[in-house]
Amino acid sequence: MRDPNLEQALDALLQWCRARNFAGHDPFDALNSRIFRATPLTRSETARLVWTQIIKRSPINLRRLAGVPAQKNAKGIALFALAALANYRRLETTKAESEARDLLDELIGLKISGYSGAAWGYSFDWQSRHFFAPRGTPMIVPTAFAACALLQAADTFRDQRYLEIARSSCEFILHDLKRTVETEDEVCFSYSPIDHTCVFNASLLAAETLASVGAVTGENGFCELAMRAGRYVVKRQRGDGAWAYGAAANQAWVDNFHTGYVLQSLSRIMNSCPGAESHEFGDALERGYKFWRERFFLADGWPKYYDDALYPADTHSAAAAIVTLLELRPLDSGALSLAEKIAAWLLNNMRDSSGFFYYQRERFYTVRAPFMRWSQAWTTYALARLLEERG
Repeated sequence: MRDPNLEQALDALLQWCRARNFAGHDPFDALNSRIFRATPLTRSETARLVWTQIIKRSPINLRRLAGVPAQKNAKGIALFALAALANYRRLETTKAESEARDLLDELIGLKISGYSGAAWGYSFDWQSRHFFAPRGTPMIVPTAFAACALLQAADTFRDQRYLEIARSSCEFILHDLKRTVETEDEVCFSYSPIDHTCVFNASLLAAETLASVGAVTGENGFCELAMRAGRYVVKRQRGDGAWAYGAAANQAWVDNFHTGYVLQSLSRIMNSCPGAESHEFGDALERGYKFWRERFFLADGWPKYYDDALYPADTHSAAAAIVTLLELRPLDSGALSLAEKIAAWLLNNMRDSSGFFYYQRERFYTVRAPFMRWSQAWTTYALARLLEERG
């Protein structure tokens, strides 16, 4: 079914992104500030965290004033590549194939060297509540999205080169990530080679990558390890079906898109690891999906960021929710309808007249910063997948 509004919105957004060569700012790029980097505050964990939050939360985009350069982000490029692959599968044109392959080449060029396998990171120093990661530190989240794009490309184009690089990312997971929890039945992967955190969605993204690659290469050991990682997260599901962000006391919040990541990863692990054992995740997936579906969306498609608050309404949450709903359609006959409502909400509430999408809506104002990875890449992917799903 053709939808001129969605197609026009996607075309305008892609035109806006192409004009900037898919480079831009990010909610977490404050530590790239030339002003901040010229001060001794760069050595202070507290100062790094406070500066990041000031720049991130400001209703006015302070990045140009602070000297934060626009850059390409590996996860953003992976999302644009996934969108381009969806466009190619729908359109089957030479132009669509060329854009997909160009983005995949760009993604491959952003690999970080010096590790056991292919890995990707962020284009900025990052200070979280638990650890500091200098620019160039490989992270499992961008690595998993890159591997996902490469696996899809290998299948779509029947190109072994992409599969080989995706397979290489498993070596990074196996040998460079820490196993912050490991028992005979469970395992939890760290976020990066330098931290010891237990972040549920991040560990599952490592597991999903192992399971997805193993399903193609026939390496059953990958599936066994993925099942153990899935088991660790499933056993820490709350009684109401929700998952906190992580295991630490200060990681107890529940948000929309990280919950969606958990649901997608569990579903992909189950689909990649056939057999009776994988069905142990089925009940957790259904309860988690029910909580997410009922607690994060209003009737008109408004996507809440947190389960217990109306604001902020966030473009990333909306776009990631569309992708999650399309991935989990077998669980919910109304998934496509809700995805369409969310897309309509995005177009009506978060779209600028020039084609890009805003960051967030707060109660009394809208943050119009045009973040390339957070908002544009995710929305490009979501709209491309929705149009592909409609056929």
